[in-house]
Amino acid sequence: MADEISDLRLLVQLEAAGSLSEAARRLQSSPPVMSRRLAAMEQRLGVMLVSRGSRRFALTEEGLLLHQRALKILAEIDEAEAEAATKGKEPRGTLRVGAPLQIGRRLIAPLVGRFTERYPEIDAQLHLSDSCSDMVGEDLDVALTVGVPADPDLVMRRLLISRKVICASPGYLARYGLPELPEDLVRHNCIRKQRGRHTIDIWHFVDEKGPREVRVNGTLATNSGEVIHEWLLNGRGIGQKPLWDIEEDLEAGRLVECLAGFTDDRLELCASFVGRPYLLPRTRVFVDFIADALNAHRRSKGVETAA
Repeated sequence: MADEISDLRLLVQLEAAGSLSEAARRLQSSPPVMSRRLAAMEQRLGVMLVSRGSRRFALTEEGLLLHQRALKILAEIDEAEAEAATKGKEPRGTLRVGAPLQIGRRLIAPLVGRFTERYPEIDAQLHLSDSCSDMVGEDLDVALTVGVPADPDLVMRRLLISRKVICASPGYLARYGLPELPEDLVRHNCIRKQRGRHTIDIWHFVDEKGPREVRVNGTLATNSGEVIHEWLLNGRGIGQKPLWDIEEDLEAGRLVECLAGFTDDRLELCASFVGRPYLLPRTRVFVDFIADALNAHRRSKGVETAA
C-alpha cells in the first residue's frame, strides 16, 4: 500500500511540475529516476498515464482520471493522519513553509526557529524564494506571500498590512536631489523590479486629484528584493521597498523616504494553505504562532497587523 500511495504522490507532483525534469528538481532526484518510476507505475496499472507523442508534458485521459482521484485520496489520508495526530500531546510531522527571500531571512526564519523550540516534534523546513510559491508543485504546507494568492482553492489569512516606500540613500539624494513630485522620478536612476521577462517600470501614486502613474527608467533591474535593498543602501539609485523590509534603515538614517505624500500602495503579507475539512494540526499551530509573533513584534513599528 505504501508503494501505491507513493505512486499517487508522484503523479500529483508530475502534473504540478509540468515535466519530468522539473519534478526531479523539486524532489531532488533525477529525470531518469522519475522516468523509471513513471514507467513502473504504468506497467503495474497496464495503462499509459503520460502522453509521449507531444513535446509538452500532458496526462492521458487515464492519467487525468487517476490524478483527480489521487488528489481526493491523498487529501483523505492527510486528514486521517491529522485526526490521529490530535490524539497526541503535541503536533508532529514535517512542515514545509515558503516565504519571500528578504522578509523570510530577516523576520520569518527567526520565528520558525522559535516555533520549533515551542513544538519540538515538528520538523520545519523553510524554503525562500521571491517567486510566487506553487504550493502543490513545491509540496508546501504554508506559503507566506506578498499579496492575496490567485488560487481560489487556497485558504488565506492576512498577517501584516503595510505600504510601499519610495526611498534612496542620503548619499544618492545629496548628489541627485530629493524628488518633490512623482514626475521628478523621470530624472532619476530608478531601480526596478523584474517578474520573469517583465520589468515593472510603471510606478503608481495618488494625491488629492486621484491616482497617477509615472513611467520610470534606470540602469538597474532585478527579480531579487534583497539585491534592490543592497543597491539602495549603496547609493545606486532610488527604488520601491515594502516598509517592513526597510523600517530599521529608515530609523537609522541609512535610507530616506521620498514622496511620502503621494504613495498609497497597500501591501499584505498573507499565509496561504490548502483548504480541507480537517486542517493539519502542525499547519494550524504554525499559522497561529506566526500571526501572534508578528502581532507582538510589529505593534510599535508602524505596520498594521491583520491577525
